Amino acid sequence: MHPELLRTRRTFVRNGALVAASGVVAASAWRNFGMAAFASTAADKPDYTLNIAPINLEIAHGVTVKTVAYNGQVPGPILRLHEGAQATIDVTNSSPNEDIVHWHGLAIDSLNDGAMEEGSPMIPAGGHLRYTFTPRPSGTRWYHTHSGAGSDLTRGTYSGQFGFLIVDGKDNPGSFDQEIFLAIHHWEPGFVPMAETMRAQSANHPLTTGSDVGYKYATINQHMLGAGDPIRVKQGQRVLMHLLNASATENVELALPNHTFKVIAMDGNPVPTPTAVAVLSLGVAERIDAIVEMNSPGVWILGSTLEPARKLGLGIVVEYAGQTGAPAWTDPTTFAANYVQFAAPPAANAPAPDETITLTFHDVGAKNGSQFDTWTINNQSWPKVDPIQLHKGKRYRLVLRNGSGDQHPVHLHRHTFEVTKIGQTQMSGLHKDVVNIMPLQTVNVDFTADNPGDTLFHCHQQLHMDFGFMTILKYV
Repeated sequence: MHPELLRTRRTFVRNGALVAASGVVAASAWRNFGMAAFASTAADKPDYTLNIAPINLEIAHGVTVKTVAYNGQVPGPILRLHEGAQATIDVTNSSPNEDIVHWHGLAIDSLNDGAMEEGSPMIPAGGHLRYTFTPRPSGTRWYHTHSGAGSDLTRGTYSGQFGFLIVDGKDNPGSFDQEIFLAIHHWEPGFVPMAETMRAQSANHPLTTGSDVGYKYATINQHMLGAGDPIRVKQGQRVLMHLLNASATENVELALPNHTFKVIAMDGNPVPTPTAVAVLSLGVAERIDAIVEMNSPGVWILGSTLEPARKLGLGIVVEYAGQTGAPAWTDPTTFAANYVQFAAPPAANAPAPDETITLTFHDVGAKNGSQFDTWTINNQSWPKVDPIQLHKGKRYRLVLRNGSGDQHPVHLHRHTFEVTKIGQTQMSGLHKDVVNIMPLQTVNVDFTADNPGDTLFHCHQQLHMDFGFMTILKYV
């Protein structure tokens, strides 16, 4: 096995090879892993500083959760960077566990990307690390921990370690009156029996059961539905909403009664066909930028289309100026939007891939005494995988075959891909870094190998990622 594949999501083998590359740390960094890796000076001021630390977060009156967050807040501070302009971000780890920050959706080098499986250094408890990179592409990105959780449901993306990262560039969303950032998260996870419905069954992959993760609470930003301040709007306003699903494991569908969302970007990338829809679907780690025309005065709930999820708190009140009363909800009459609505028809002159790689996902049941099921890609489970080889400049097609009964929001690090086919429907122009694959569905995505370095591919559901659903792409 390649030595880099001996690192698991819970064990990181530190060695001197991490000491200096691509500006991720100072030249003397990591000589002593118990000490700060880099000390900032007044003459060397970073663009942003983040502190990872435990907090008690009040998400509703009388409801407080213990978690770990950035700068004592959830979501973390909004980071605004300029496309093509080098940025520095200092991170201090004041938590009791080693951790790491991933800059999701950026085409940056592997060491700064913030994934230990690619060679990014972990930040030890009490440690300090400077990330230096040139952000691109522009759009709505985000940052979050990329540490493993395993069966410890207080760590990884189960925690409050997430925030928006906006890269400003030449593309702009047009005119709007308000810009609002809305991050979805689920809290107080616990073990629940795994649902058996729609699981793939065959001689090689029988029906299996194990533990799954359920939650007690859900929030948009810091608060549960009905707690905290409402979104205050005026009739006639155009509101730009940046929506992020920062849940560890839960895909969501959202609606705002009597209003539509004009989707203008997905995962930060402008869509070829901006379309107004009544219901949005966001897989774990997906982002949507949408314009909402405020043309229906009242007090409304922007929230999950599922009543049990709203009862967990998944919603926020939208209040028009001069309007009072209890917030209203009506069930939408249309289904959630799908990717095809925002894509363009297949292009007649679309470049053919230089190589096609098929990746098939399966659940093979609980292994080695684990209460959670193990996941495989092409019958291999991380870290015992054969790396996928890439050649710089070639165009690759990934044929993603979901052989399970679960949805999988899969993420490709450090690259943007084009969704070219879902089932039998071909399309073009829809560029993303996460695509949610439905049970037993096949999705094709194309990308150009234009960013050399180790590159992770994984399901963004923390539970799946921690238990095998990950592989690595290597430039040769």
